[in-house]
Amino acid sequence: MCGIVGVLGNHEAAPILVEALKRLEYRGYDSAGIATVNDGALRRRRAVGKLVNLSDLLVHEPLAGKAGIGHTRWATHGVPSVSNAHPHRAGAVAVVHNGIIENYKELRAELLNCGMEFRTETDTETVALMTERYLKEGHSPVDAAFKTLNQLEGAFALAFLFDGEEDLIIAARKGSPLAIGHGDGEMFVGSDAIALAPLTDRITYLEEGDRAVVTRAGAEIRNARGELVNRETKTIQIDSTQVDKGGHKHFMAKEIAEQPHVIAEAIRHYLPVEENAVRLPGEVDFSQVERLTMVACGTAYYACLTAKYWFEQIARLPVEVDIASEFRYREPPVPGKTLALFVSQSGETADTLAALRYCQEKADKILSVVNVPESSIARESDLALPIFAGPEIGVASTKAFTCQLTVLLALALKAACDRGHMNAEEMAEYASAIRGLPNVLSSALEQNEAIRLAAQKVSEARDVLFLGRGLMFPLALEGALKLKEISYIHAEAYASGELKHGPIALIDKNMPVVVLTPKDSLFDKSVSNMQEVLARKGKVLMISDQDGIDEAGDDVWCAIRMPKVKEALSPILYAIPAQLLAYHTAVAKGTDVDQPRNLAKSVTVE
Repeated sequence: MCGIVGVLGNHEAAPILVEALKRLEYRGYDSAGIATVNDGALRRRRAVGKLVNLSDLLVHEPLAGKAGIGHTRWATHGVPSVSNAHPHRAGAVAVVHNGIIENYKELRAELLNCGMEFRTETDTETVALMTERYLKEGHSPVDAAFKTLNQLEGAFALAFLFDGEEDLIIAARKGSPLAIGHGDGEMFVGSDAIALAPLTDRITYLEEGDRAVVTRAGAEIRNARGELVNRETKTIQIDSTQVDKGGHKHFMAKEIAEQPHVIAEAIRHYLPVEENAVRLPGEVDFSQVERLTMVACGTAYYACLTAKYWFEQIARLPVEVDIASEFRYREPPVPGKTLALFVSQSGETADTLAALRYCQEKADKILSVVNVPESSIARESDLALPIFAGPEIGVASTKAFTCQLTVLLALALKAACDRGHMNAEEMAEYASAIRGLPNVLSSALEQNEAIRLAAQKVSEARDVLFLGRGLMFPLALEGALKLKEISYIHAEAYASGELKHGPIALIDKNMPVVVLTPKDSLFDKSVSNMQEVLARKGKVLMISDQDGIDEAGDDVWCAIRMPKVKEALSPILYAIPAQLLAYHTAVAKGTDVDQPRNLAKSVTVE
């Protein structure tokens, strides 16, 4: 959500800023802008819509200067418009902001009483005007920015640029991520390492409450108490091929295709070939755990719902799964011997991070499953488990979801062994099946054309129903989410057994019903529900293995064949057709697959 970049360079900043913002497009945005300082003069350019609109504007109205800040905005306060686009300027200061200033109304009233004039609908303009007020009172740019930061409540990442200051950017974070990049006589600021990857591989992540005075000579960082601190500078390796489309039409298509490879990488780390045991990067003893609490948002929440079946059925460990935004405000009791587990692709999801902080000092241990080991959630956990998915650019999560499932399954197997519910022979059987997953997923991807043809039909529908039982129920929820978020078709998912408790009223000849049903222990029940749909002339799109398709007969509208797999592993496999169905439906409808409307990749505000 929103993207920030800053450059104090040796070359013209405008093209560097735009290129860096392109690498942040995956975060979601509806407007963009940059500001530079040249010959002491602060100037800016802003445009609504895609970055190409900003690029076109810069052709006709170029910006010179080797110091600058840039921003892609995802609207919170105020509609997408040029006036609401960042950077916001007030007199001698320009500001870019990711997050929400929660007390902006009080600050706005104070500034209005001082005669300050507002020109936008945003909370961010308050930051610029407050800083300008302090500048007019005679404070230095650094002091003016710091005094403003002391007034702010909420979650934010901020970068300040000043008129007359060609070697200064002030950067600060509270709740939203921000990183500083170190170059050769140059310095950079970015929302994440991906934005800065072509510029530098040396990154310093600001910690909660940090504020930094950045010049070409380096960065002076102070903590929330104003004390000088040293933050570790890390060398980050991000292969440029990981953040391009690699010959695919969309990032989502590339990331779906990458799943056999990235899952193989995760398996290699958690289930080494030389041993039939789960290896974690730190110590966790599930024999001492009485309850597991799992918290996440969106697709990661569905990964947790899937893992609940694994932990309870395989490890016999009671599990509570919660949506982070509800968990933190419900303020549930966290009894002793509770292990709290948080799942987030970015590791910066605001509600999940807040829920983690609620559990600190309450749960016996905090675990996280993340794709970014340097993220806030990872750093604030007792143990962070990386999923090894690599950068995921498409807004709709695909490879991160299946990697999350793979790591969670490994964790459930460890829990089963620790708790005495799995012997060595059973563990060896699971390990063998899991190591075969990459080949099985490759076979599933071979059904791409059959799924594309089915998606052509689905794209004509206004509503789609997804059904699944047991481990397939969370997959049905995930399939419905994928379809609606990128194709904009209304989709709902239900546990198959709930069909007759209301949703069956929706069934008619125009309603596609996607049934996820491998030939497993619940197959007969699922087929009975499928027959209820067929009896009402519903159009069944069945996703199953060959045995299941043969038993179902010829009455289904469409059948997609999956390879046979061990029952516990089926959610990881069946995620593939669910993702491909959504992808090809969106392509057929002509929607923006990688950057669907109104959505952001990383939700760093409530």
